[in-house]
Amino acid sequence: MSVIEVVGLTKSYGSFQAVRGISFSVEAGEVVAVLGPNGAGKTTTVEILEGHRERDGGSATVLGMDPAHGGAALRSRIGIVLQESGIEPYLTVAEVLRMHASYYPHPLSVNDVIALVGLDEKADARVKTLSGGQQRRLDVGLGLIGDPEVLFLDEPTTGFDPSARRHAWEVVRNLGALGKTVLLTTHYMDEAQALADRVIVIAAGEIVAEGTPESIGGRANAAAVIEFVMPPGITIDQLPVVADPVVAFDSATGPPSDTVRITTSEPTAVLATLTAWAMHHGGELAGLTVSRPSLEDVYIELTAHQPDVAE
Repeated sequence: MSVIEVVGLTKSYGSFQAVRGISFSVEAGEVVAVLGPNGAGKTTTVEILEGHRERDGGSATVLGMDPAHGGAALRSRIGIVLQESGIEPYLTVAEVLRMHASYYPHPLSVNDVIALVGLDEKADARVKTLSGGQQRRLDVGLGLIGDPEVLFLDEPTTGFDPSARRHAWEVVRNLGALGKTVLLTTHYMDEAQALADRVIVIAAGEIVAEGTPESIGGRANAAAVIEFVMPPGITIDQLPVVADPVVAFDSATGPPSDTVRITTSEPTAVLATLTAWAMHHGGELAGLTVSRPSLEDVYIELTAHQPDVAE
């Protein structure tokens, strides 16, 4: 069952068409990441779904309601974590959450939410004393306090240190396991890879790709790249397969000049040939790696023709 349904959505600002007839759906319990450079239209799309911005054309429903007219009935069933939010600085973490819990008919326990976002030790601390990452955790807690069926997360881990980001990811995974539906925007490809059941890439107001993190943009079927360091005393023309030399970098972190690369659609067969040859010659293939294009590689290729501008 589709919890979010978007069909032919459009939105313009003067002569600038920010959203150009996009369509997608999100099923109950899915975690979907919306990716795109600044100015792509992703924030506009999410704000329309949240009821914060009116669309020009097309249709959009969240939990069966038009977000433009859903009012309190819709707001009581969704949670929103904005990129920036104004939180009462002189209240404590517990007080802020308790106050926001009173706005909802069936809120979660304040103590449970504090534990969920990792602010146990800051429950009685005033908001103004929190670090940037801790304030961001509180933002997530405010989005969760109403026990929403749908949660909108706009760049949820901006300002988090690596440990805090991992904790936030665990929170999102737990929400998915509980059957919550999550729509998130992020600039972190590893975040989308770790959290999303499905990824939607928007560029220049249009959806340019959609699929699982593993398959989007043809990742699953893309050619693999095999790299290794040539064994001592062996030249490239002595290899049992065709390889290309990797140009040495000036940087000390670059690969050595005797590194070679093989691009192939049959990595298993090529590896079998290479390893058998290496064993026969009594040598190791130092630095051996096998990789396919990463989600970031695919994303950059899909959005390469859109300039990164303020949205």
